[in-house]
Amino acid sequence: MKSYGSPLLPSAAALLVLGTSLLFSAADTFPVFVDMAGKVGVTLMNICGGASKDYIVEANGNGAAFLDYDNDGDMDILIVNGSTLENYKKGGDPMIALYKNNGGTFVDVTREAGLVKRGWGMGVCVGDFNNDGYPDFYLTAYGPNVLFRNNGDGTFSDVTASAGVADTHWSTNCAFGDYDRDGHLDLYVANYVAFDEKTVPRRGKNSKCRFLGVDVFCGPQGLQGEPDVLFHSNGNGTFTDVTKSAGIKDPNYYGFGVVFSDFDNDGWPDIYVANDGNPNLLFHNNRNGTFTEIGVLSGAGVNEAGRAQSGMGVAVGDYDGNGLFDIFVTNFAGDTNTLYQNVGKLLFADVTSLSGLGEISLQYLGWGTGFEDFDNDGLPDIFVANGHVYPQVDALDAGQHYAQRKEIYRNLGGGKFKEMAQDLGGDVLTPKSSRGAAFGDFDNDGDIDVLVINLNDRPSLYRNDGGNRNHWITLRLEGSHSNRDAIGARVEIFVAGKVQVHEVRSGGSYLSHNDMRLHFGLGNASRVDRIRIRWPNGNVEELPGMDGDRFVTIKEK
Repeated sequence: MKSYGSPLLPSAAALLVLGTSLLFSAADTFPVFVDMAGKVGVTLMNICGGASKDYIVEANGNGAAFLDYDNDGDMDILIVNGSTLENYKKGGDPMIALYKNNGGTFVDVTREAGLVKRGWGMGVCVGDFNNDGYPDFYLTAYGPNVLFRNNGDGTFSDVTASAGVADTHWSTNCAFGDYDRDGHLDLYVANYVAFDEKTVPRRGKNSKCRFLGVDVFCGPQGLQGEPDVLFHSNGNGTFTDVTKSAGIKDPNYYGFGVVFSDFDNDGWPDIYVANDGNPNLLFHNNRNGTFTEIGVLSGAGVNEAGRAQSGMGVAVGDYDGNGLFDIFVTNFAGDTNTLYQNVGKLLFADVTSLSGLGEISLQYLGWGTGFEDFDNDGLPDIFVANGHVYPQVDALDAGQHYAQRKEIYRNLGGGKFKEMAQDLGGDVLTPKSSRGAAFGDFDNDGDIDVLVINLNDRPSLYRNDGGNRNHWITLRLEGSHSNRDAIGARVEIFVAGKVQVHEVRSGGSYLSHNDMRLHFGLGNASRVDRIRIRWPNGNVEELPGMDGDRFVTIKEK
């Protein structure tokens, strides 16, 4: 594999703005984003508690996924829905809406697909757990989680009990990943708090539950956290809870974002968990079925001041082009989101302020997020969906609002970002109290679009208009010896003397799942010089150059 030189210590990296110039010549204009949800038929009204948010369970919202459930080559949409406390006592509301993509417009096929489960849904992650070539998905919930097996005929079956992945905690994010490289997808589930309406005070009934002098819901601080769970695939469609034996030592933190990623480039997937008010966790893969937690030790558990933040969503990508995956975490209002630069040897530096991502984010409360190359210039940009948890802030003169605009940060190279949403204008400036965000090319036009879930509102589907002015290539990987989705595969493309690296992942963002096809912006280059793939089982494959501006499927040899 390519050597990226000697890693730097975090103290040195914090003083260094990498001299990475723009990888490729880019168009002068950044794309605009147009909300197409209503026009293309994605219209589900979100249900998540009442308007006043008297309990914490009503405030955290829901996620969504891009997935090709029918293998027809375009991204379908799955939206997770919540409930109200009154309805939940009666069995809850419909937890899922599945929209089939008919070439750029969508039709609701939820009932035809057999996805009529009721309850209080939270998030979703996608993975072909039985390696039959059809994407399955795991649904997290306040209440029992659900594993849905894709039957390959347009329908799904609830196989939670037979698979052994029932989890009755209040679960948030989840992610599939093959941590032991045996060719079968394992499953990590992040859990939040032990919430019970009977024991948790209603808003206004506890004088300690206040924000800037105003009564708000109680939690998460003061409530009992719930432990995360790691399920190991037995290779026969069933799973075993290996949380303790694998060394997943979660001290009942308030878990939100989770992602599998190989942070030290040793070929074995590690696990990162963003926690709400607790240090974030980084589980390093010991290559023997166990993990060692090194979050704070690595520098990616707290911010540069040594303080735990309110981690919500998490994105992973190589923003600085050094071949190592960096981490971006969204946080609470009045605090910055945090960019952790991976400087090698499992060490991270908080470069939020140096990169231009600090001060502007203080007024927003961030949730769903992603590293995506929106303008196809070869540099991953950052998107953040925002929205406060307390509707009561609108009555305060605090510079914060319940409904908030999106943030879009353009990667300028050299370790710097510029916030673009204000300059772009349009639909991304429309205030919403947003939560989950999923990223993918729903119209197959060669640029990345964004699906955002808005609390007690209809979703937004932001079509990227203009990103495909630059060249691009999108790769779909199919494992044979490795897991069928090739989750965990590392792909390097070589273009005009530069290298870009991506990784196939499940989950991430906030409560959401992205298009697993790997999208690369090529700038002015119309051709890729060569491609190197390290498959999840460790095998390395080299491919010759190929033309860009197309979708390519690569099957493992």
